[in-house]
Amino acid sequence: MLHPVGPLPASVYWRRRLLVLLLLVAVLGGGSWLGVALLGGGPEGSASAAGTSEAASTAPAAAEPPALDRVLPSLASVQTPTPPPTPTPAPPPAPAAPVQEAGAPCGDDVVALEVRTPGTVASGSSPTLELVVTNTAAVPCTRVLDKQLQEMVLLDAAGTRLWGSNDCRPETSSDTRTLQPGEQVVFPLVWTGLTSEPTCTAERVPVAPGQYVLRARLDTETSPDAVLTIT
Repeated sequence: MLHPVGPLPASVYWRRRLLVLLLLVAVLGGGSWLGVALLGGGPEGSASAAGTSEAASTAPAAAEPPALDRVLPSLASVQTPTPPPTPTPAPPPAPAAPVQEAGAPCGDDVVALEVRTPGTVASGSSPTLELVVTNTAAVPCTRVLDKQLQEMVLLDAAGTRLWGSNDCRPETSSDTRTLQPGEQVVFPLVWTGLTSEPTCTAERVPVAPGQYVLRARLDTETSPDAVLTIT
């Protein structure tokens, strides 16, 4: 080994051995450096690896949306449905016109009652009052108009009854009539201007000045109130 033998000079063999030795050292050195680099043994490699690892561990946390945002959508992206318009309720149907059979007794719904007054009278005077009965049906009908079925009463503002037409002078009659469509029957009544009560036993005195109402009745049907002013 130390004294090479061959046809060439000894220096040639020594140079060959030195070249092989250098190649061997270079291969071993390069392999060691590559191993150290792969294992992160150097300071710069450690810092780089740590930085890379830290960035890798923090990057997903920064890029990942909050848990609430993943579960609930943003309010700005939610489309609120427009409620349908509230339908306008239909008006109630008009009341049906009363049906009256021709020639039959007039029903209360086709007979209109009205009280007519002078409007203003003097205290103690004897004004004439009128009960008006009208057939509002489109056909003729019959109605019992007996005096004992008719009555007028005078009421004050508090609703207290001060006078009644049947209290002291009740009348009776037998009066059944056939009323044509739109026909009116007028029953006049003279009032003495004095108070009364149903037994006609209390003292009768002139009704004091003021504003009162008169209300009429025909059997069970009543009229609207009519104003009477006494001065």
